[in-house]
Amino acid sequence: MSQEQPRRPIKYGDVFSVEGEIAEMAVAPRDAALMQTAENAMLGQIQKGAAASMMQSTAERNEKGGFVGHEDMTDVATSQGVSITETNLPGRRIITEEIGGQVVGQYSQPSPLQSLAPPSSHGEVKGGGITIGEALEATALTAGKKPVEWSDAAAIQAAEVRATGRTNITPGGVAAAAQSAATINARTTRDEDKTKLADILTDATAKLPADKQVTRKDAEGVAAAEMRNDPMLTTRPAGVAASVAAAARLNQSNKN
Repeated sequence: MSQEQPRRPIKYGDVFSVEGEIAEMAVAPRDAALMQTAENAMLGQIQKGAAASMMQSTAERNEKGGFVGHEDMTDVATSQGVSITETNLPGRRIITEEIGGQVVGQYSQPSPLQSLAPPSSHGEVKGGGITIGEALEATALTAGKKPVEWSDAAAIQAAEVRATGRTNITPGGVAAAAQSAATINARTTRDEDKTKLADILTDATAKLPADKQVTRKDAEGVAAAEMRNDPMLTTRPAGVAASVAAAARLNQSNKN
């Protein structure tokens, strides 16, 4: 049975206990994509019943009702972004999700078990926090069905060289695979026959010879590469640059 479409946009205040300017804003698709990226990067997957899934379903209804466009993002999300923070308690952790500084989700999870295995020398991480490899893996979840284009390949290359600290891409690595996929996809007519982002970025961390915590400077470099190689000179919602930017914001917010 189909759901009746709303007669007005569903606002943040209709779904979450928020106040002020954001309460009157319609939940937008790119807001939801940003929170999806944050949950994937911070928690490893989109959490059932948490902020990202609620925002996504609400944004879809708003889009179907004609109240927002697929590329729309609220001013609050654009200027202040989203954040996810952890508060560690004995045996559990409290996850708090915010957009524009207002809480849209808070829940408790058992604390993850710490691995007793020694760290691998492959894909060595420089620093703590969310890494570039993890941000790329988040893209595989949020935009994995998207065919690889030149803008994606450029963003992935920019991400890889920042992760490894090298000036050249790694033979057989994610950037080389993305370039090859973009070249082949450009000659392929049907989307179903094209290589998708998930084919390239799943297990990206394991494919990087070195990795590092995402910084704002990394995010800016990846975004610039994606924009330069996009026909519309823009970045894609939930794409490579969006994932890296979300990871950088989360790393910064967790330092404060």
